[in-house]
Order: sequence, then structure tokens, then C-alpha cells
Amino acid sequence: MLLRCSKNIPWPYPDNPVTQPRGTPPNAIKDMDCFLNPRAIAVFGASDSPDSVGGRVFRNLLDSGFGGQLYAVNPKHKQVMGADCYPDLKAIGHAVDLAVVATPARAVAGIIRQCGERGTAAAIVLSAGFAETGDKGRALEDQVMDLARKQGVRILGPNCLGLMRPDAGINATFSNGAALAGDLALVSQSGAVVTAVLDWAQERNLGFSAMVSLGNAGDVDFGEVLDYLALDRKTRSILLYVEGIQHSRGFMSALRAAARVKPVIVVKSGRNAAGAAAATSHTAALVSGDDVFSAALERAGVIRVRDLDGLFAAAAVLGSGLRARGNRLAIVSNAGGLGVLATDRLGDMGRLVLAALDPRTVKRLDRLLPDHWSHDNPVDILGDADAKRYQQATALCLDDPGVDGVVVLLAPQAVTDPLAVAREMTETVKDQKKPVLMCWMGGAQVEAARDLFQSRRIPHFETPESAVEAFSYLAEYCLNQELLMQVPGPLGYESHPDTEGARMIIQGVLEEGRSTLTLTESKAVLAAFGIEVARSVETHSANEALVAAESLGFPVALKVSSPDITHKSDVGGVRLNLATPQAVRTGYGEVVKAVQQVMPDARISGVTVERMARVPNARELMVGVARDPAFGPTISFGAGGVTVEIMRDQALALPPLNRFIIRNLVSSTRVSAMLGRFRNLLAIDMTALETLLLRVSEMACELPELVEMDLNPVMADHQGVLVVDARIVAAHPPPGTAPYAHMAIYPYPSHLVSDWQLADGTNIEIRPIRPEDANIERDFVNNLSQQSKYFRFMQNIGDLSDTMLIRFTQIDYDREMALIAVLMEDGDEREIAVARYAINPDGRSCEFAIVVGDAWQGHGLGTRLMTVLMEAARARGLSTMTGDILSNNRPMLDLVKSLGFRVTTNPEDPAIRQVEKPL
Repeated sequence: MLLRCSKNIPWPYPDNPVTQPRGTPPNAIKDMDCFLNPRAIAVFGASDSPDSVGGRVFRNLLDSGFGGQLYAVNPKHKQVMGADCYPDLKAIGHAVDLAVVATPARAVAGIIRQCGERGTAAAIVLSAGFAETGDKGRALEDQVMDLARKQGVRILGPNCLGLMRPDAGINATFSNGAALAGDLALVSQSGAVVTAVLDWAQERNLGFSAMVSLGNAGDVDFGEVLDYLALDRKTRSILLYVEGIQHSRGFMSALRAAARVKPVIVVKSGRNAAGAAAATSHTAALVSGDDVFSAALERAGVIRVRDLDGLFAAAAVLGSGLRARGNRLAIVSNAGGLGVLATDRLGDMGRLVLAALDPRTVKRLDRLLPDHWSHDNPVDILGDADAKRYQQATALCLDDPGVDGVVVLLAPQAVTDPLAVAREMTETVKDQKKPVLMCWMGGAQVEAARDLFQSRRIPHFETPESAVEAFSYLAEYCLNQELLMQVPGPLGYESHPDTEGARMIIQGVLEEGRSTLTLTESKAVLAAFGIEVARSVETHSANEALVAAESLGFPVALKVSSPDITHKSDVGGVRLNLATPQAVRTGYGEVVKAVQQVMPDARISGVTVERMARVPNARELMVGVARDPAFGPTISFGAGGVTVEIMRDQALALPPLNRFIIRNLVSSTRVSAMLGRFRNLLAIDMTALETLLLRVSEMACELPELVEMDLNPVMADHQGVLVVDARIVAAHPPPGTAPYAHMAIYPYPSHLVSDWQLADGTNIEIRPIRPEDANIERDFVNNLSQQSKYFRFMQNIGDLSDTMLIRFTQIDYDREMALIAVLMEDGDEREIAVARYAINPDGRSCEFAIVVGDAWQGHGLGTRLMTVLMEAARARGLSTMTGDILSNNRPMLDLVKSLGFRVTTNPEDPAIRQVEKPL
């Protein structure tokens, strides 16, 4: 029995230039196709005036060679630029796919209503005067967007430049220039940046597959455009100019999906440092919106650059197909000064490493090069180097296992033939898997060599610094792609936290009208998640403090307990190393008096007593959680103690974390150099530190109430880690919040993993698919019979391509689900069935697909998978499951009927049966 549904479940059809990505709402690609592949365009506000927006747009569309129907709409004119002009859409009398609106803002609502009535599905609103102007404009924009939703019209803009699709002859902008056709796509929130990039690119003969200006992004946002471009065969790389993110979950979902199949490079403006001034905790003071944005991009597998030059440099080097497997760079040069410049820039790049050449490589270079070569990296092959010496030295560096890439530098010296060296190098790199980047410095003498590199699509640069920066993009891309592949669950396998107990403590605090937990409450929440803390007792008199000290053991520390005080030591609220009963009773009074003098209005609930943590060789660290308004919880790690704001040594990551992500996080800080063994100090217990960060990640995932958390200091040594001080700030989450809705990255849904047994005793595991399942997914699909493949995909297909595998196995669990059934054979997993759903644009329904391997049909596996899939969809909050089935697929029709689906005939295609079931 073969089970199959539905044709709308995402599948990368090989004959389509753009296809629906996995999990994209089924109409999203169709909607964007109306913008980027329309058959008929109407320009509202068209006129003969070259200075008007409507006139410029109409002229651009005429000049760009648009092959479809183009209509001018303006009730004031009978003709525009020699073409008939119509008073409204109805007068045109033909279907229009795309409306371009260049009218005053007050007229836009009426035009959108016309579009809805006439079946025009998309509109580019160039008009200004909306949210960018203030409250009145925002109200007008909200009115237009509400109307568009009711009319079923998608809007790009308002207040945007428009879009270009050069190979389709579409220039629906009021720009003075047109883009060349090429394979770069640019999506920008700023129309001015689009025009600047356009002018910059024309000088460099760079072409674009699409240029899209989002403007206010009242409707169409980054997410939908990214989903389209991810599977656009005309697009090799995607460039984004970002000013701010409105919908972080959708942005991250689409960004991660796109980055899995092609390079995405981002430049962001508007770094914000002002927020730190108002921060209340160490973590919040150290974390900026820009830091969080960079951390989000790392987890999305994309590259962030600082300026437009970097945007195109990264696009050039990544678009060439070069990939690095690490960050170790070798430099080959015929001038020592160039090598020094390159090395200096490498040192500035942070994570790049000057490769340490293998001694065997150095010996081979000794035999090849003159005696006075540099004998190290950079490899200075001297000013008399000819093409052969360049080739041999570069080849030896590439053969070194400790080298991940090579930058080749050339200065046109007296005996240098730049073109001959370039010819030799093009042959050297032809079949080379490691990246080789060229930098021929100079002007006229090296122009022919640069032209040769350009014709062979070999990345080349004008300065050593820019070549090193280009390699840094390759190294960063390699690392970020590894981070993208990580799909940690919300809870570690070795952890069984008392989540409900922790939540009850927090709820009790909130019900009392407080948001800040006491030290004792904070440590109780940490203990519920298995985090080792220094024991503390809150006391309310000097005698209680003494009793607590005797119980805990001397020496002790006293700390003021107040919901109004964040930094206790700043107000005299801390006493350390109190070793006698007298010192404790005296210290209690001193703490209270000192705080009252500095902060007379502060509410003092008592004084906390802790035993002093005696860890002589410990490093003081800090771990924190902060809630970003766009991207949700972030986790920070760095040097701890009272000087954290001064040292500012911290790195960020978005949860959920696993050990791979944690190692990357820790290695990004300066304090990481102190965690290993040095001088008389033993290396700290890294496993214990990683476990602490895993459990903090669990807290960030499982507790949407958590707003801020400081663990400072965390004492770490060779025996483990201990949280000495802690502070937690909480708040009520919005009512009706779905699990993990507060997070930008949805965790691996490990709660959906289950075991099941066939009637013959075969043990099956049903679980959500993971990226590492690519091989078993490929084998599963390739081994299906032709009939099974046809029923599943409604067309004949061959083997799965790498792109198809990526779309099948690297999914966003928030907007789609894929459950696979696997069994163990000879110690390896084998996939025998898969069921999927993808959420529809209404957010309430989904479409499903299921296929069972030919040898496993008739065992009840299809029923079991569908039951689990429907339960998952129901738990996700979906109300209806739908699908399309071929009318001759009787086993599938029998299955869905047995599950309670209603079956009807598709009115547009009698060979298709539509099925639907309330969940």
C-alpha cells in the first residue's frame, strides 16, 4: 500500500525556476511570483511628466523591455507616453497581476479596493505619507493593510523604491538607472541604499537577479522574499540591507532556510548603544541589540559585513563556489611588506589564525627557495620570484594539512611578469579544493592579470587587507554553517529539571507584585535545574544572621537583600570573610546602615548569609540571560567579578544551546585563554562549565517568564563550577503563549520522539527529522518504486539532489513538521516511512503528505504515523488538516477515510481528491 498526499506539500520541482520551500505557507511563493514574474502590470499615477514618480516608473518599464502587458492608469489622461491610459482597473478589461501605485497616500485605499474587486493579487505601493510620518500616517497605513488583507491583495511597501527583475525586463522603480542581469539578489529596507548599490554595481559590471525595496514593510517582509529567493534558480547569492526586524521568528525561519541552500550576506545599520545606559543588570548592560543581531546571524548560517564594500566582496568570494574548512591562512608574497600588511589585518580579524606550517612543508620550501626566504608564514618568496616559484610555493602551502586557505600577493617588481604569474596560478587553483585568493597590487602593470582572473571567476583583490578580509568571510561562513546545522532540543538528555517547581517559585513572586527574585529564591530556581549554587540563608536580624553563620560554617559573607538594589557592593551592601560571631552581628548592622545612607528609600527585606566559597585557583566567570525585544532570550558568557562592565569580555548566543555551540561561545571570549592550564593553575573542568551553560539554556527555553538573569561570579576550577551570586528578573508571559513562542529559534521537538512496535515484533522509532538524516532520507526516497514516487510527488522523479535533501531534512519545526519512522539494521538507522505537514497562511490549518516504503506497506505504519502527525498538529494549535490525493491512489483514500477525513472532488481537476479533517 502506498500512501500519498498532497501536491502542495513543498517539493523542489526540477523544471521550475522557483518552487515552494519546505514549510513555506503554500501561497507565499505564488504571492511573490505575482511581484517578480507578472504577466500584466498596471501603473497607477502614470503620466508624461519625467519628474513625477508615476511617469518615471512607467518610462522605466517601457525601457526595460517588459514582455507582458503594461497599462497606464490615471483618470486625468487619455494617453501616457503613446500608450492608452485608463481611468481605473475595470476599464482595462483584462486581468492584471501586479499594480504599481504612485499616487498620493490618501488615494491608495481606493486603489487596493479596486485590485481586490478585479482579482489583482499584488500591489507595489511607492507612495509616501504612511507610518514613516507619525501617528496619523501609521493609522492610514493600518487602514490600508487591513483592507488589503480583506481583499486578498499582497502589498510591497508602502514608501518603497519598488523592485527590479532584470532578466524579465521588469524595472518597477522610479530609479534613474537599471540593473544589469546577473545572479545576485538584493533585498533592502532602504530605497536609497538600492539606488546607491545600483550605481556602485554598474561601475563594476555586477548584475542582479532581483532588487527589492521593502520600504515600511507593512505586509511583505524579509521572510517571504527570502523564501522565494532561496529556491530561485536565477539567484546564486542573497544580499540583505537591514535597519530593523519586526518579525524575528519569521525572519530567522526564512533566513535559516535560505542560508541552507545559498550564501546570504547581511549588512545592518543603526547599531544601538543607548539601551545600555538604562540597563539594570550586568548582563543587560553588556548586551546590545547589535550584539544580539550578530549572534542571531551566526545561528542562521549567514555572513555579516560592516559596509557595502564588504557586502560585495563577500558575495564575490562566496558566489565563486570557494569554501574553507577552517580559519588557518597561509600567505605567499614576493614582498615582505605586503606579507606584514596582510598579517596585521589577519590579527585584527579576531578568529583568523596565521597557519603554523608543518616542519615538512618548511623543509620542502627550503629546497625550493633561495636561502634568505622568510622560513615561516608569511612565505616571502622574494622579489625575483618567477611564475614557477609562485606555483611551487603555493602548491606546497596548499598541501600542508595545517593550512585551510592561501592568499597570494604580488607586487610588480623589476623582474616580475604579473600576467605570467597569473596564468600559472589559474592552472594551480583549477582543481584545488582549498580557497586561493589573489591580490595583484598596482595599476596598469597588473591590469591584464586582473582581467584574466575576472574571466576565470577567480576572486582577486586590490589590497592585502581586502584579500584577508575575503578569506575571513569564507572562514566565518564555514563556522556559521556548522552552527546552522545544530538542532539542540530544549532539554539536555542528561538533565531532568524540576521545571514546574521553578515556575511555581517565579509565579509566587509575580503574584506578590514583585519582579525581582531574592537571592534565596534565585538560587532555588537554579537548583531546580540542577545548577550547583553556594548555599545562602536570608535573615532578618543580627541574631538570625549569627544562627545562619553557625549553621553554614565560618567564614561567611553578608549581602543586603532588597528588590531595589542590583549591584550590592556599589551601595556598601556586602561584607566578606567574616570569621567570628561578633563580626557577623556587627556586619549585619553595618550593611543595613550603609545601604540606608546611600539609598534611604530602598526596601530592605533582610541580609543574606553565605558561606565563603574557598576556591583558591578559581577563575571568576559570568553567565547571563537577557531578553531582546526582537529575538527573545539570549545567553551571554564572559569574565566575571565586579569589573564586568569595564572589561566587557562577553560573547552571546541564542538558545537552545548544545555543546558544539557552547564551545564556540566560550572560545569567542578573551577569558577563554585563562581556562586551560597555565603557570601553576590547572585547567578548569570544561565539561562542568558546558553543563552549566546547557542548564542555563534549558531555563531560557522552558521559562518564558525569565527576563534577566545574572550568575556572577561563577567560580570555575579543575573540580567543577559553583554559582556564588545570582539575580533573576521575571515577568508574566502574554496569555495563551504557545510553547517556545518567546524564542527566535525553535528547539528540536524531542517530546515527539516515541517508540512503537509492529505486529511482528519489529521495533520502530518515530521522531522528527534532523539535518544529519540526509543520507537515510536519500536512500529512502531513491529506493521507492516508480509508482510510489509518482503517487508521492505527482510526477516522475529521479534521485534526490543535494538541494532537495537540504529542503527535506533541514526544516523549521515551528512552521512545519516531518516525522520519520526508523529502525536499526546492523547498528545503523534505516528510514522506512515519513509523514509531513506544512502550516497554511491562515496559521490555523495545514497540508500533509505521507509515504511508506514499499516493503513496509500494510503493517499499520501509515495509520500510526498519521495519528502521531495529527496529534503534533493539534498540539501546535492547528484546527484543520487538508490535502490533495490522486483519484487512483485507492490505498491512500481508504486510509484517510478510516481516519475521519472528508473526501471531495477537486472542482478544477477531477483527477484530484481533496481531503479535510478537523483536528
